[in-house]
Amino acid sequence: MKLIQRITSSLRAKLLVMFIILTSIPLLVVGLVSYQKSYHTVSDHSKASTILVADQLVRNIDVLFQDTLKLLELGNNPKVLHFLISQSETNAEAKEIVRTFEMYRDTYKYDSVLNIQMVNLYGKGISERRGLFQLDHNPLRNPHFVQLTNDPGLVLKVPPSSSSEFDRLDGFTYPDKSVISIIAPIQQRITNEVIGFIVIDLDDSIIEQFCDNVTIGKTGFFYVLDPQGVPIFKPSAGEQNNIPTGNGMPNTFTNTSGSFVQTIDGNKKLVVHVKSQTTDWTIIGMAPLREIIFEANEIRLLIIASVILSAVFAIAIYISLTQRLTRPIQILKNKMKQAASGYLEAKVKPAGHDEITDLSNSFNIMLENIKLLLEKSIREQEQVQKAELRTLQAQINPHFLYNTLESIIWMAESGKNESVIKLVKALARFFRLTLNKGREWISLKTELEHVQSYLTIQQMRYRDILSYEIDVPAELQVYPMLGMTLQPLVENALYHGIKNKRGMGHIRITGYVENERNIILNVEDNGIGINPERLAELRRQLELPKEAELPDKPGEGGFGLNNVHQRLRLYFGDHYGLQIDSIEGEGARISLRIPKK
Repeated sequence: MKLIQRITSSLRAKLLVMFIILTSIPLLVVGLVSYQKSYHTVSDHSKASTILVADQLVRNIDVLFQDTLKLLELGNNPKVLHFLISQSETNAEAKEIVRTFEMYRDTYKYDSVLNIQMVNLYGKGISERRGLFQLDHNPLRNPHFVQLTNDPGLVLKVPPSSSSEFDRLDGFTYPDKSVISIIAPIQQRITNEVIGFIVIDLDDSIIEQFCDNVTIGKTGFFYVLDPQGVPIFKPSAGEQNNIPTGNGMPNTFTNTSGSFVQTIDGNKKLVVHVKSQTTDWTIIGMAPLREIIFEANEIRLLIIASVILSAVFAIAIYISLTQRLTRPIQILKNKMKQAASGYLEAKVKPAGHDEITDLSNSFNIMLENIKLLLEKSIREQEQVQKAELRTLQAQINPHFLYNTLESIIWMAESGKNESVIKLVKALARFFRLTLNKGREWISLKTELEHVQSYLTIQQMRYRDILSYEIDVPAELQVYPMLGMTLQPLVENALYHGIKNKRGMGHIRITGYVENERNIILNVEDNGIGINPERLAELRRQLELPKEAELPDKPGEGGFGLNNVHQRLRLYFGDHYGLQIDSIEGEGARISLRIPKK
């Protein structure tokens, strides 16, 4: 609502809104059409490229198996057939077969083939790693051998999860490796009767290397499913949780190759699948959809940036055309707002010789007159504060003198002439420090001597009930402070705390530095304390503003405290002054805070 009012109340704002609407709509239409066309084109291209990557991975796996399947030709070797048929064998015949294995290796460079094994139906076998061996069980107990016996035309590719029984035919195991077992029947040439089986153990790490070396996007990965849809080669542990599972999974990949988008854990994934015709395995590629269409998103951002830049350029042209007309008025308006908020330095720099320049000069003259009036008012206020300070100190000094003279009269009436002399000397020293040649500022050391003179005087009067202690570090005593600030606090502790207490009273003055900026002086006593109602009243009086009228109630212990508090606040600000804490029946503590400077 406020925005509408602002637009309708400014001619320049109205023109700007119309200009933006007329320029932005065509830009937005062109940008949207361009984005939709480029997005679909780039997205389709990215998906097609991903499928090509998966096809290349399948071709690499197929070539590996086609090369390895050449080893099945060993089943047609006459020496191998004779070995499987005969019930007896010689070491020479076995060595000849092993040399045949080596010849195939030298010819085709089978680096990924771990072992070649052959076994007949009676458990007699030969392997590349061990040589001759005899099984202690019937080979036809193995379900894969039974399947091949019933269908001799098959060649099985058994993944690592199901091939552990084959790596033990010759007694050897692969503790640090997983293998893919390629199993084929060996048939008699004439009758085509199955007389044995050949088992080729292939290191499955080569498949894992194929999958790991081919990536989709930045975080995509490949994995392999067997014909039943069970993962047989998985990605690293961090990605295994993202593999879709379920009995219906193989039905999704009925086609030779394809792609679709699937939502996994709330994130859209592009899934591509290609089926190997050699192994009947399905290679699955999965990557976040945002990575596949990253280029399309970049084009979107480019189009958006182009639209924004075009709009900004149009607005800049508009501003450059209109600023000569409205800018001087706008500047004068802003300066007037600053002056209204209290900033009197908001002067206008006149430019030109028109009516706006005359108005700007008049505005500057007005600000100068206001500043002169404010400075005069501030000087008068400072004089009022100084007079108020002197009045406060005049109130404190007679109050103290009255109490001290009362003590001297009491001692004179008691005939304690020596005590009177000692007390008068202490009083003379006290007033010498009080007058301080008319200076309001004294060192903390002098103020403590001042307080000590006062306590000496009072201790002579209340010898049986008063003791005191002054514990302020020497390094603090060099700092200046207002005179006659600690003595009223000590006087308050004596007359309103200790005087009404049974037994010995004690006053303790301590000091320390707070936050490296302030000095805290504490005046503590073990007197009768302050009841909660009176403590709340005293704190309320201390929180009153400096200009508030304070009641004079010396009998209630607030007279000297309020005067000291007001003096400190007038000199240093509201952050400084007194703080009162007390527990009724246990004593009170008055804290004085002044700046360390």
